[in-house]
Amino acid sequence: MVAVGTLPFGVSIDETAQIKHSMETALDNVINEETGDKPSKLRRGVVTYIRDTHQIWVVALLVPSDKRDMNATQFADKWRDKIGYIAGLKSLTFDSTAGGPRGGKPVDVQLSHRDIRVLEMAAEDLAEKLKDYEGITDIEDGFATGKPQFNFKIKPQGLSLGLTASELGRQIRTKFWGAEALRQQRGRDMIRVMVRLPLEERVSEYDIEQLLIRTPSGGEIPLFQAAEVTKGISYSFISRTDGKRTVNVTAETQRGVIGGEVVASLKKKELPELINKYPGLTFSLEGASKRGKESVDSLMAGFMVALLIMYVLIAIPFNSYIQPMMVLSAIPFGFVGAMIGHIIMGYNISLISMMGLVALSGVVVNDSLVLIYTANKYQTEGSDPEKAVCDAGIRRFRPIVLTSLTTFLGLTPMICETSMQARFLIPMAISLGFGVLFATVIILLMIPAFYVITDDVKSLFTEIVNDVKKIIGSHPEYDDKGRG
Repeated sequence: MVAVGTLPFGVSIDETAQIKHSMETALDNVINEETGDKPSKLRRGVVTYIRDTHQIWVVALLVPSDKRDMNATQFADKWRDKIGYIAGLKSLTFDSTAGGPRGGKPVDVQLSHRDIRVLEMAAEDLAEKLKDYEGITDIEDGFATGKPQFNFKIKPQGLSLGLTASELGRQIRTKFWGAEALRQQRGRDMIRVMVRLPLEERVSEYDIEQLLIRTPSGGEIPLFQAAEVTKGISYSFISRTDGKRTVNVTAETQRGVIGGEVVASLKKKELPELINKYPGLTFSLEGASKRGKESVDSLMAGFMVALLIMYVLIAIPFNSYIQPMMVLSAIPFGFVGAMIGHIIMGYNISLISMMGLVALSGVVVNDSLVLIYTANKYQTEGSDPEKAVCDAGIRRFRPIVLTSLTTFLGLTPMICETSMQARFLIPMAISLGFGVLFATVIILLMIPAFYVITDDVKSLFTEIVNDVKKIIGSHPEYDDKGRG
């Protein structure tokens, strides 16, 4: 469990230390309320450090999930409530997924526009709209402000004297930072001699206002007459894509809230409204949404290739183009069983579940493959299709059922596992176990019906072809190829 508090850039280390102490105190209060005088029941340790004087990291090392009464998300919610509002704290985020797979923030929308002011207003509007969604926490508008700065804009009076922006900036830098006058070698070290204003003339904002700027003609003019000086805040980092400024509006979700559904709602309603309000604004989905889409696209492409290879491998020994389709028809029924299993166990369909569905495709075809192979064998020996498939069902009933049951029972311990390390694999086990179990019942009922129907269709097609040949043969004006 990690809590990250961010203060404005340039804040004093003393103020940062006070807020760090408040976060640690809130953590201790949560642990004491839950465990009393035995904090080791919930916490193994705490690591706290300050990064760049304005960012606080508090890492709470919790005991394994099977040894505590609350999950990480519940712990984070209580810790957040205990911290409450802290003056001066710009943002406070919690990461309760440490140790598990993570492809980014559940909600991550990247906005892009050439005008930074428009982009900032759009990001603030989107962040406000996210607050209307239940279960959304740790909302960030993506703008990381830095240190205070002075902005200089040359006035017409300064332009008339020949001053330029680069010359103005060079003189201000030289007076406060200094200009290198010479370098001198002293032993193994190189000493630089800098020329700048005395210390007492460069310690306050008043010194900037009274600064004298030299003109190209050799005269001097006060800075406030040569340029307009305004105060502002710099950005700690600038992100661009295709020449446009970009900013990512992100948020976390509480347990039970699906980030994909929130993103879909934003894409349908709020984001189109923003585009209409701010012309030229564009957006793209990043974070977990983007990673999930990329993974699903790659998975589906591989799945199509796998189906094609399975079809070819089955068609060669069966010497048929239709029977491989009967074998592969068990796959959709396996998917239905996997969906039912997720509903029974209370899990949502995830990327791990879809990986289990792909693996399921190669397992459920085994039963129908064995059944059709045996029916073909009996039909070759002289049985009619109906009797052949019925005998095949009787002959292969026991091995088919036993194979499916042993597969399901072998996956049952993983499905029933409660540890955090196993929770990420449970959806895959559900897809495999329940998919095989459900598909087995359907295969024993539907595949024989498909087998007989296919034979009837083939017989009907053969009769139609024979009738057409008889009609052609009875008319001598048609040649042997049916042409008049």
